[in-house]
Amino acid sequence: MSDVNKVVLAYSGGLDTSVILKWLQDTYKCEVVTFTADLGQGEELEPARQKALKFGIKPDNIFIDDLREEFVRDFVFPMFRCNTVYEGEYLLGTSIARPLIAKRQIEIARATNADAVSHGATGKGNDQVRFELGYYALMPGVKVIAPWREWDLLSREKLLAYAEKHGIPIEMKHKQGGSPYSMDANLLHISFEGRHLENPAAEAEESMWRWTVSPEAAPDAAEYVDLEFEKGDLVAINGTRMKAHELLAELNKLGGKHGIGRLDLVENRYVGMKSRGCYETPGGTILLRAHRAIESITLDREVAHLKDDLLARYASLIYNGYWWSPERQAMQALIDHTQQTVNGWVRLKLYKGNVIVTGRDSKTDSLFDPTIATFEDDQGAYNQKDAHGFIRLNALRMRIAANARNKRG
Repeated sequence: MSDVNKVVLAYSGGLDTSVILKWLQDTYKCEVVTFTADLGQGEELEPARQKALKFGIKPDNIFIDDLREEFVRDFVFPMFRCNTVYEGEYLLGTSIARPLIAKRQIEIARATNADAVSHGATGKGNDQVRFELGYYALMPGVKVIAPWREWDLLSREKLLAYAEKHGIPIEMKHKQGGSPYSMDANLLHISFEGRHLENPAAEAEESMWRWTVSPEAAPDAAEYVDLEFEKGDLVAINGTRMKAHELLAELNKLGGKHGIGRLDLVENRYVGMKSRGCYETPGGTILLRAHRAIESITLDREVAHLKDDLLARYASLIYNGYWWSPERQAMQALIDHTQQTVNGWVRLKLYKGNVIVTGRDSKTDSLFDPTIATFEDDQGAYNQKDAHGFIRLNALRMRIAANARNKRG
């Protein structure tokens, strides 16, 4: 007899999670609640409801939630305030979605009096860590069921056989071999892994990319775009204010049109292995470039350098699933404090895969003083003779060390 009475399953309606749903019913003999998150992946989610009903899930136990605005406003934008990049390249599109999914899953577990949660992440990947660290941080006593760590259905063939045996609908694409890639999409990015890409020497096929044209096929004419920021967050594009998720969606369209945001990366996974993935993050690539540009005139030098010192640590926390940790929250408080003066606009030129800053200004918070920075006569705004003293002082320890070396011969 299972000690699980009710479980909330993160459910996409695809082959894997449909098999998991039936497996949970058979193995744990428990009531299943399905949760499907709309993070802007661009797929029709209503079929997930119909599949859940087919499995006997009660209508009140089927949750399909539009989380797009919360995702961008409360997760993507706070992450970009730190100019977050993992291992110098990856904009963390998958990583940043997991803490929100975990949060909503736990909220549903509390609302439905469930005592367990379940996900479809494998025992090889990062997502199992991200989901479960979130679960335990938000509901310490919850039981976590990770089928890929329990069952013996460890191949696509076994999953298909199980599905056919139990009458689970199998889409034609699965019968014919399915996509050659494992894909994950949300408003920030789409990722591709597996099969052809498992050879790190093989170039990604052009037909794989979904959101972006190749830079070679992008328009021959550059396009200019103005982005407006308030306290570090994007609030308007070309003078039009929109909701957070609408802003990111618009940047995705602009970036995709101009071949911006493609990445081919071999990354270091949490579990220790190296993994090759390809990513499309057109809007995020534009946003990162613009945010750094507005910070360049509104942040104090040492504050900017401190943020850069924190960047790698902050990125690793998100990549490794520590969004809900006290250290990430403490760092976020510091980062958000630095953003109070990050207000103004940035003008960008988008051209064949490139994001080029052509202008930036802040009416209220710019630290750029042309009367001091000018190469012309500054009318005494800056006394160049002052430089002699601080250079001599900064060189003092090196001069002492050089004198000591000379004495030693």
